[in-house]
Amino acid sequence: MAEEKKRTIAMSGATGFVGSHLTRAFAAQGWEVLPLDRRAFQLRPAELAAKLKNVAAVINLAGAPVIARWSAEYKKNLRASRIDVTRALVAAFALLDPKPAAFLSTSAVGIYAASATQVHTEENGQLAADFLGHLCMDWEAAAKEAVALGIRTAILRLGIVFGRNGGALQQMLPPFRLGLGGPIGNGTQPVSWIHIEDVARVFLQAATDPTFEGIYNLTAPQPTDNNGLTKALGRALGRPTLLRIPPFILWLRFGEGARILTTGQTVLPKRLLDAGFNFAFADLEFAMRNCVA
Repeated sequence: MAEEKKRTIAMSGATGFVGSHLTRAFAAQGWEVLPLDRRAFQLRPAELAAKLKNVAAVINLAGAPVIARWSAEYKKNLRASRIDVTRALVAAFALLDPKPAAFLSTSAVGIYAASATQVHTEENGQLAADFLGHLCMDWEAAAKEAVALGIRTAILRLGIVFGRNGGALQQMLPPFRLGLGGPIGNGTQPVSWIHIEDVARVFLQAATDPTFEGIYNLTAPQPTDNNGLTKALGRALGRPTLLRIPPFILWLRFGEGARILTTGQTVLPKRLLDAGFNFAFADLEFAMRNCVA
């Protein structure tokens, strides 16, 4: 029984881009991964707790995509898919004995105020006062309730995740491959990013490292801006990046949701660096070449 508890990890959002990669990474290290789909969160707390019996850790990745048109109804979906799912997990934890040793819950760098000049770290960051900022704050507050249950809890604020066969690049690659890619507007909006392989390595460490708790920025140590990202991707593909995308086109398509693409934050992973984490993909040019190879 004890061995099973040590090697089983439950995961919401397991079928998404990040979740499917983490599932493979944990399985490769000998873990049994228990996916938690939408039906799991329609169960009563006791029923969900029964599914979580004897898991060593829980990873919470659930959340509807933020790059979309934010209608009033979709905003409700953004909140429910993050906050309600997180609350359901914590309610189930309260009924478990023993409880999971670790709860790893995601958030996003959108919790920080958008700025072309300000640099945000975990210890020195200005929180955003907009919808996305409040969404992330409420999401994190729900996850922190697990701390009172005696569960080691880490909240990982993800930047834009790059990798093969999915994620942000899946939408970017078609026009770039045709030579139709280019920066958005003047291209000066910050881009805080991370390679999917480094995401997996952080989660693998966080699942078993007893010192890994609290807030972590999950971003590469060398953020860029939209111009830098555009040039790096164009060079990786050997394609020109001369066309500029007028921001109003994105606002016509996504409405308020276009803020994700037209603004940004410069975020540094200070706590990971202080802990000696070695990024395999710290350089954007190297990361882009890997992603499109």
